[in-house]
Amino acid sequence: MHSAPRTAPQQVLGRFGIFSHELRSEDQALQEQRRRAAAELEGLGFGAIWLGGNSSVHHAAALAGSTERIALATGILNIWYEDADAVARQRAELEEAHPGRFLLGLGASHAQLAQDYQRPYSTMVGYLDALDNAATPVPADRRILAALGPKMLRLARDRAAGAHPAMVTPGYIERARVVLGDGPLLAPVVTVVLESEPVRAREIARDFLDLYFQLPNYTTNFKRLGFTDEDFTGGGSDRLVDTLVAWGPDDAISTRLTEFHAAGADHLALQLITGEGGETPPLTQWRRLADITGVSAKNAQPHT
Repeated sequence: MHSAPRTAPQQVLGRFGIFSHELRSEDQALQEQRRRAAAELEGLGFGAIWLGGNSSVHHAAALAGSTERIALATGILNIWYEDADAVARQRAELEEAHPGRFLLGLGASHAQLAQDYQRPYSTMVGYLDALDNAATPVPADRRILAALGPKMLRLARDRAAGAHPAMVTPGYIERARVVLGDGPLLAPVVTVVLESEPVRAREIARDFLDLYFQLPNYTTNFKRLGFTDEDFTGGGSDRLVDTLVAWGPDDAISTRLTEFHAAGADHLALQLITGEGGETPPLTQWRRLADITGVSAKNAQPHT
């Protein structure tokens, strides 16, 4: 068994980060906009930027030069599409240029989304072996797994810094912490809608959640948490939507985030969902999240 040195980067990540698909965009016309947004997130006091979607080392490298200290992580790099040796080499280059700031988030994706998908657990084990044996190995404490089920959580405990699950609840966090133990990093993605009106908030949430109800990896985990097939119909029951997405006035969202930390999460990767036609990237709402979480108390910079 390979054991990760327990120098996992909780302190580097802080308590809150931003999970963003927008900041991993490859649209060249938006390069400067992405760099400015990353710099502002750092100035606001967030500890990490998680690059959503099928993100790669080069997406993090594109933002590293415009920031000084904020951690950059893939959330996640898809192991079916990226060669382990190449990833290890790219990570080593980024580490040399910007020491201690990159965390390699790895995931096995889903059968519906990844070509040649089979035996995800065994494939992940093999991928970690390849990272260990690369010419420039990726240390176990500089990688994190998008783990949901018990087997993958144990793998995250034994061969990575910890786990980076998505679409989870505080109840799940309690169970995951038992599996992981006290040392490993537990950094879930938490989805947030900054909307207080219930009908509108749930409408935005359901538009976003629709894909997840079609992916067995997630629905199986929802059932572990006590939900049933009926909860997945009609865009998701109010109970399920309200459990998976934090929405409401600022104090209600703050309370919900506190529940994740109290359940055992070290760091929350906050994924902000806006309605159609919202600001991209949603800087105004990220600033509001900085106030809600308190990260801006000492670090806020003037908005430009």
